[in-house]
Amino acid sequence: MTTVLVERPPALTPTDYYAPVELAAVSSITSVTEPETWLTMTFPRPDGGVRVRWAWTAGGVELGNRIDGLALAAGLDAADNFHILDLHQRETWRGHIHIRAYPLRPILADVQAGVRSPEERRAKLRSFIDVAARQSGQSARPDIPRWIGVGPALLNRKTP
Repeated sequence: MTTVLVERPPALTPTDYYAPVELAAVSSITSVTEPETWLTMTFPRPDGGVRVRWAWTAGGVELGNRIDGLALAAGLDAADNFHILDLHQRETWRGHIHIRAYPLRPILADVQAGVRSPEERRAKLRSFIDVAARQSGQSARPDIPRWIGVGPALLNRKTP
């Protein structure tokens, strides 16, 4: 009688390292999104938190960086950034992944046209910043921070 030894497959073990799965999802989502788009994808975490990943489709990196340069040169600030992005944001879901797509051409047009945030919204942002400063023991800021960005060069820049 012959004995055949069958090797047991490796056991699957839980892990907290989700990067490969998230990056595969990002790649899949960007592959079906139109060119010159900035995407923010929010991935839920088991502990109740989220991880946000950014991606740009073809031509999006260059266009996003160009928009940021124009916005900063024009003196646009964070209130303007939020307002313009809200005008063009498209929200979708893929399972539990929350996707926000921002087509960059219309954003460029608004920056070039000098679109600004309504004063009521600007005042709410100032109030929010003041409350956050008080609660964290910081001194109040005199004005709204600069344009936050839509391109990787500005979004990834470390600020002091």
